[in-house]
Amino acid sequence: MNPFLPLLAASISMAAILPAAADTVGCVTTAWKLIGANHKVCVEAFGDPRVPGVTCHVSQARTGGVSGTLGLAEDPSQFSLACRQTGPIALPAKLPKEETVFAEDTSILFKETRIVRLWDEANRTLVYLAISRKLINGAPANSLSTVPVMPWGGPP
Repeated sequence: MNPFLPLLAASISMAAILPAAADTVGCVTTAWKLIGANHKVCVEAFGDPRVPGVTCHVSQARTGGVSGTLGLAEDPSQFSLACRQTGPIALPAKLPKEETVFAEDTSILFKETRIVRLWDEANRTLVYLAISRKLINGAPANSLSTVPVMPWGGPP
C-alpha cells in the first residue's frame, strides 16, 4: 500500500470540513482616496459547505488608502449577512449543532469576521450568525440570518 494514501485521505476529509471560500459579487466605493485604493463596501457570496442549497451573501467595509492597498489597514467591524435557500436543501445525517462556515481576516492582527451556522432543530431552521472577533464597546458586532428548511419547488 502506498504510504502517502492515508495522508491524502486525511487531507481530503479535512478539506471537506473547512469553512467555505467566498466569491466577490462586487464592490461599491464609499469614499474616494487620492493615494491608494478607495474605501468601499464589498459583497461576497458563499455556499454552506455542508448544506447544499443554501447561499449566503455578506457585505463588509474595506479600508482604502495606502495602508489598505498594502494590506496593513484594519477594516471596520461593519458587515451585514443574508442567507437564502437557492436550491433543494440536503441536510447531512449528522449536522453539528454549531459550526463555522466562513471566516475572513479583517486586519493583519487578531481580527476576523466569522459566520457560524447553528441548527434550530425544533423549528427546522438553519441560523447563520456573523460576528467580529474583535470586541467593540464590550460586545462583538454581529448580524443574523435564518433559512427555514422547506421543500424546494423548481421554476414553474
